[in-house]
Amino acid sequence: MDIFEKLHTNLGPLGKHSELSEGYFMFPKLEGEIAPRMKFKGKEVLTWSLNNYLGLANHPEVRKADAEAAQKWGAAYPMGARMMSGNTDLHEKLESELAEFVGKEKAYLLNYGYQGIMSVIDSLVDRKDVIVYDSECHACIIDALRMHMGKRFVFPHNDMENFEKQLQRAEKLTKETGGGILVITEGVFGMTGNMGNLKGIVQYKRKYQFRLLVDDAHGFGTMGENGAGAGEEQGVQDQIDLYFSTFAKSMAGIGAFIAGNEPVVHYLKYNMRSQIFAKSLPMIFVEGGLKRLELLRSKPELKANLWKVVNALQNGLKAKGFSIGTTTTPVTPVVLNGTVGEAATLSKDLRENYNIFCSVVIYPVVPKGMIILRLIPTASHTLEDVEETITAFEAVKDKLTSGYYRNTELATSFGE
Repeated sequence: MDIFEKLHTNLGPLGKHSELSEGYFMFPKLEGEIAPRMKFKGKEVLTWSLNNYLGLANHPEVRKADAEAAQKWGAAYPMGARMMSGNTDLHEKLESELAEFVGKEKAYLLNYGYQGIMSVIDSLVDRKDVIVYDSECHACIIDALRMHMGKRFVFPHNDMENFEKQLQRAEKLTKETGGGILVITEGVFGMTGNMGNLKGIVQYKRKYQFRLLVDDAHGFGTMGENGAGAGEEQGVQDQIDLYFSTFAKSMAGIGAFIAGNEPVVHYLKYNMRSQIFAKSLPMIFVEGGLKRLELLRSKPELKANLWKVVNALQNGLKAKGFSIGTTTTPVTPVVLNGTVGEAATLSKDLRENYNIFCSVVIYPVVPKGMIILRLIPTASHTLEDVEETITAFEAVKDKLTSGYYRNTELATSFGE
């Protein structure tokens, strides 16, 4: 059998909708300056789909720093992997400042978040080790687990009673293998918006021997008194053994980092294949990262503005009877009931008739019959944006509940 043959008949759970969705629901093209209002299909839309939490993407100081770095270094410098020829003082400066900011001894820069966390996990564990992880961990973590040649045990999201059961299983197994236990969770879960129970997890360190790795992509810059993340928010930052975050959210850039005790980060530096065999992070992103981190530390009003919008949006939605799940962070999921076809029709109605652009999450990401409209508030949004959005959501919710979207041509075309 030709290995490509199956690809023509089974495009996957998302790919099967590509003929109807591509360019509109999937792979849409937003145009214009990164801002709450952008262009989609020639129309201005109020967008809630950009992870630009602190509004740094188009901050004038950030734009200036990026432009000056590009002028000074070009897009290629430095050439080669860091281990061979691509290391600079500025790479090390950014690492030092990141480590200090999140309260760790050492940090190491990574080229990308998805690739980075996969490589961290792959480098840390071998077939003797056991991984215990939260069931709602991001796809990048799940993909890393697939590479793990040892055992892995999953616990239901934030279920501490079951978590201990998995620790017991892991402890029993590692006594036989001679390995160790790595616990993996997230600081902020990007779909639901709730935090990982870091405070609950670290309590078990008194009884079991394990190390804790936290992916805090959505918590870095948004949570905690100083923006150092979910660990700071819960008062347990010092008990997180390895802290990971990407620059793709609050920092509005490219890159990521891992931070922890010096010997562990030193080990990763010499054993992470994705960094050893990849080109160094270009200087544009390094200098840009330094400027973004400086603003994150020196301008607390950015986070304050973010939370002003978050509170107005979430409280306003709840006051109108919307379910936003269990979020305690800026991530705002609006949970509705309906088919994939109804979700598509509702989303198109929002974009075409109410000029609201937000991500719609459907099966298989969420269970069948559930629709999530996922909103990402930013410091750049206004309270007027919030009011406009809630008014539009009220209108489309009424249509959904009444069955208005059920028999439309678009809903019928999706066939579910």
